[in-house]
Amino acid sequence: MEQFESAFQTLKEGNERFVTGTLSDKDSYIEDRKKLCEGQHPFAVVLCCSDSRVAPEIIFDQKLGDLFVIRNAGNIVDEEVLGSIEYAVEHLETPLVVVMGHASCGAVTATCQGGDLPGHIANLAKRIKPSIETNCCIDDNAKRHARKMAQLIEEDEIVHHVGAKVVAAFYDLQSGKVEWL
Repeated sequence: MEQFESAFQTLKEGNERFVTGTLSDKDSYIEDRKKLCEGQHPFAVVLCCSDSRVAPEIIFDQKLGDLFVIRNAGNIVDEEVLGSIEYAVEHLETPLVVVMGHASCGAVTATCQGGDLPGHIANLAKRIKPSIETNCCIDDNAKRHARKMAQLIEEDEIVHHVGAKVVAAFYDLQSGKVEWL
């Protein structure tokens, strides 16, 4: 529990630095790369959208090797994502998993709008659709989807067995603030 609290607090503090524009000095990338050649020990897994405006290392003001980031359109949980999360919590002993939705999510918007979606985009929409309420705004649906994906991860046997904590979050593009759901 102590590792989870420490990891969670580190993310909160990092986001506060990002919001206020007081980011940490990152001049040590050369040394960091050398150290990381020996292995990785990320303190948090972050599943988020592939949206170019959502960059967890920046949003949480972290350095190389701090976060195990998994990205796909709509922060969707599937077998490959669960396998990646299981690897992080089991083998890398990462105590915290964050599922972060965001404002103005294109994947959630496309799903809410419905209709015929081309190619594999339809597959993304199928995974998002169970989280959608048609009478809600896009951002509320993105929050609901992040919570649902976090719940799926919590129910994973390995995640549960190792005791990793899972939290849902929502990133506001305009303010830069992460809301913990």
